[in-house]
Amino acid sequence: MSAQVHPSSIVSPEAVIGEGVVIGPFCVVEGNSRIGARTVLRSHVVVGPHTTLGEDCVLFPHSTVGMEPQDLKFKGEATTLVIGDRNQFREGTTMHRGTVGGGGITKIGDDNFFMAQAHVAHDCIVGNKNIFANAATLAGHVEVGSGCNIGAFSAVHQFCRVGDHAFMGGFTVATLDVLPFMKTVGARETKSYGVNSIGLQRKGFAPEVIEGLKKAHRLLFLSGLQREEALAKAEAELGSIPEVAYLLGFVRDSKRGVHRG
Repeated sequence: MSAQVHPSSIVSPEAVIGEGVVIGPFCVVEGNSRIGARTVLRSHVVVGPHTTLGEDCVLFPHSTVGMEPQDLKFKGEATTLVIGDRNQFREGTTMHRGTVGGGGITKIGDDNFFMAQAHVAHDCIVGNKNIFANAATLAGHVEVGSGCNIGAFSAVHQFCRVGDHAFMGGFTVATLDVLPFMKTVGARETKSYGVNSIGLQRKGFAPEVIEGLKKAHRLLFLSGLQREEALAKAEAELGSIPEVAYLLGFVRDSKRGVHRG
């Protein structure tokens, strides 16, 4: 099945368009871009140069992917944005290409859902099956794992990490790393409020895994032990649980520190 392109849209002859792609009215697809099979551009969508869109993605009106990074050091280099399969970009979302200083690539995995006005800045790495609520924003060089919920109007500071299955409440400002599996909510001060038990249950995590994460959280943040002592004790008692091992490694490898209770 060949691609369908509305006559009002402008598609560069240098763009590679996959089978079954639908490009609706008033879209612009710039050169050196690739659009995977069956991806749909609803209307008024802009795909910038050096951008790869995977298969079965849907881009809603006024979403823009692959524009130049908002970085004053950027001098027009041919950096890239690579987007995986089955992602949804709702109205007004923006995804920027990388910078030379950040490795030259912004990368988004598979099965992510970006609600209206969400933004991913240059050199970010986003995993799979994440939900970005309305106006959730990543600054440059942020790493987001998989299975995360980034709440509405939340912002993640540059160079921070968000661990797998993290839950960030709405209006949270994260200036440190956001712990995996935990609920992190910003009120007057951004804190971690313990294991996201209900969310993990809904995702099918075993009860013993959730209980292990709770025990690890208590050891790390509520026991009064020093950081390395708490890490060692949690590793000795609970390190056989892969999710706990990941949490401990996440804390140990943090360069900015983590949000905690």
